[in-house]
Amino acid sequence: MGSITCSDPNPSVPGDTLSGVAENSPELYRERRSRASAGAMVWQREVTGDSATVLPDGCMDLLWLGGRLVVAGPDTRAYRSGAAAQTVYGIRFAPGTAPGLLGVRAPELLDRRAELDELWSARRARVMADVVAAAPDPLRGLEEVARRCAAATAPPDPVVAQIVRRLDAGETVAATADALGLGARRLHRLSVSAFGYGPKMLARVLRMRRALDLTRTGVGFAETAALAGYADQAHMTREVRALTGRSPGRIRGAAARAEDAQPSGA
Repeated sequence: MGSITCSDPNPSVPGDTLSGVAENSPELYRERRSRASAGAMVWQREVTGDSATVLPDGCMDLLWLGGRLVVAGPDTRAYRSGAAAQTVYGIRFAPGTAPGLLGVRAPELLDRRAELDELWSARRARVMADVVAAAPDPLRGLEEVARRCAAATAPPDPVVAQIVRRLDAGETVAATADALGLGARRLHRLSVSAFGYGPKMLARVLRMRRALDLTRTGVGFAETAALAGYADQAHMTREVRALTGRSPGRIRGAAARAEDAQPSGA
């Protein structure tokens, strides 16, 4: 269902129109870039009562779910969302930016969803929930929460964005460490703090994203494997299945039918 791209690296914002799959889809997913945080996206999904599969993408989200604020941590495997019929709203932060912005520890949220009042004081979480509840649109409310958090925190470490950029371009972990003047241990510590896991896992997730994006444009599986940096098609299939529980063909088929392949979040 739509692209699993975490966020557009271009921070420009064209407008407030949500884009997504066709309106007659079983689950309607729409998203747009956000002004609240560089590289962030706001999105909403209409859930009809069937669960959806959330694929790993290197990101973390803040969700508005049934009147509650929930943090979706970094995923290392596919996550099956709840099946209750409802509208889910979220803001998806650029890779590595959410921990500093929200003041949370990414490793503690690995493969987890946690209510914000578990991570913050109950009073502070309630104030932010009231902000979203009072907004004319929950997405604008989530953006206001992100703005308030950004105003109270230091800007993201630019090294984190460079790690993402280099690994997403297909550089090895060793080459990335050398190019950024980081030792292997320091790169690992930075990655765990920012992404919830080490640079090798991040590289695997980003490579999978590249591969799935290519297959959705109609590129053949063998060519996709070569372009995305896998040894061969069999290697790609094993890796995608390890991260998602599905083959690339099944994921492409679900996306073509606008089924339940959900970007990060709920």
